[in-house]
Amino acid sequence: MMRAALLPTALLAVVAPAAAANPVQTVAVEAAPEFNRQPEFSPRAARPGEPLLQDLAVMATDVQITGANPELIQIARRTIATEPGQATSASQLNADLAALKQTQLFQDVQVNAIANEQGWNVQYALQPVTIQRVQLNNAQVLSEAMAASLFTSQMGQTVQPSSINQGIANINQWYQDQGYVLAKVQDVRTQRDGSLNVIVAEGVVGSVRTQFIDKEGNITEGRTREDFVLDQLNLRPGDVFQVATAQQDLRELYRLGLFQQARIGLQDRGDNTVDVIYELHEVSARGVNVGGGYSRDSGVFGSVSYNDRNVGGIGQNLALNVQVGTRDTQFNTEFSRAYRASTPNQLGYSFSAFRNRGISGSFDNEVRLEGGDRPHEGRFGGGVAVSGAIDDWDTSVGVNFRRVSIRDGEGALAPVDEFGNALSTSESGIDDLLTLRAQVRNDQRNNPLNPTAGSVASLSTEQSIPVGSGNILMNRLNASYSTYQAMQIFGGPRPEVLALNVQGGTTIGDLPPHQVFLLGGDNAVRGFAPGEVGAGRSFIQASAEYRVPLFNSPVTGVAFADFASDLGSTPHRIGAEGEAERTKIGTGFGYGAGLRLDSPLGILRADFGITNTGDSRLQFGIGHRF
Repeated sequence: MMRAALLPTALLAVVAPAAAANPVQTVAVEAAPEFNRQPEFSPRAARPGEPLLQDLAVMATDVQITGANPELIQIARRTIATEPGQATSASQLNADLAALKQTQLFQDVQVNAIANEQGWNVQYALQPVTIQRVQLNNAQVLSEAMAASLFTSQMGQTVQPSSINQGIANINQWYQDQGYVLAKVQDVRTQRDGSLNVIVAEGVVGSVRTQFIDKEGNITEGRTREDFVLDQLNLRPGDVFQVATAQQDLRELYRLGLFQQARIGLQDRGDNTVDVIYELHEVSARGVNVGGGYSRDSGVFGSVSYNDRNVGGIGQNLALNVQVGTRDTQFNTEFSRAYRASTPNQLGYSFSAFRNRGISGSFDNEVRLEGGDRPHEGRFGGGVAVSGAIDDWDTSVGVNFRRVSIRDGEGALAPVDEFGNALSTSESGIDDLLTLRAQVRNDQRNNPLNPTAGSVASLSTEQSIPVGSGNILMNRLNASYSTYQAMQIFGGPRPEVLALNVQGGTTIGDLPPHQVFLLGGDNAVRGFAPGEVGAGRSFIQASAEYRVPLFNSPVTGVAFADFASDLGSTPHRIGAEGEAERTKIGTGFGYGAGLRLDSPLGILRADFGITNTGDSRLQFGIGHRF
């Protein structure tokens, strides 16, 4: 079989995109590079040389081309040098035959010159190639079967360049639909044996690396280790670049909580491969605060806190807070590493220890001790937990111990309030809680700190073991679901967000008074004080927020509405008259507006809430409400 020659350059342009691709610029992953303009047939073609001088020049009185469709006849007419009314020769006709065969569009070509009184009537008989199969070159993700289906109008038919061009467009569109935005047909060549040789450039990844940038976009040094970042990614050298994979990688990077911004840049290597660069702007992961003051519990005190969310450059967390006073020493510390699906053989872990005392957050402002003090709550203990994953659910199990003591402002134990209502399970005012806790969580948010899309669901159970003071046997259940939807009602440069949350919980068995579900406050129904709505065994709660970024500033405006109910589970309490009475409204609704400031310390929150009882309150917090 004769070795197939290449199509002439001019003819290549009619059946394939330009072979030399434009260099790939560094772009955000959302921006797909454009393909070269779809080729069209050109009337120009390479011509053989002039007739040799020793040949007898004869007038071509007529030139006829038969055996092919009109499209191929036009290509043939532009390929040959013989024209009606012009001189030709035997050498010229042989050169025409060679040129027509060189196009690879024809399996056989014959020429006849019939003499007449004025010269020659020249006849070209064409036998076009019939396309029988597709052969792919440089393809990884496109199969030959799929390519053949995309060239369906050409398969089994004589070659027709318009059908080939349509097949090229079909393949390019297939690549786009599958998210292979760098892939395209680079060249198409017909072969005289009936093969259609399709050469593609699919955008193979040459290398993957990281690059840290500051808020102005300038290259800077980063704390996070590159090998740690690369371990979180699915995209690897040798893979074909795909948008879905890149977007999943960005979600994983945001889930680390280490980056304020993550984007992908692409650089052309000039050999049909690209370098993928993950450009990362790190959050401020470390912070130190020093303070001091006076409190009734600690006396004159000094405090120091240290936080680092990226210990060792591998996303380990260390939080340490120590307060030393003339009357008391308090501390709270935790060291942890989250489980990550990218390294499934490495479990996450956390260790914590704490000792603190202050006005109890488990009782509302109406609960008073004999003498008028508010109950103070001391907590001492610690815990350890490990985490992993089951399918798409992050899981954790752990054991915790905490000793809870209820005291007055002078440190004396206070097991009951001024009316004799119990404030602890034990009569001593000290309760020991040894618990086993399990949680499953499915987090699909695009950014855990400031999400604009996705959802997060969690379910937890905490079972106490009846040992120690109080002999408490209980099971505490919690469930929560939040969803986030990007919106564009006001049409700003950044997406607005509709955020919804619903949650509920209940306690089975013993219910220590300091373990009730408090409803109301900045983390529940805004506009109410903590515990003003309810303080019971069970609850349901729902919230909605619409978050609107304000111009190009770090400030976001929020409109919100909250609802909660204790489902009638708040116990009656003995009041001043000595009779049990209901002290909570049980169901509450609040609405209002607020601001969020994205600061180096995190998201700072201020909300002004109005309740269904007509009260209002300005409340502050850190982080989004949910």
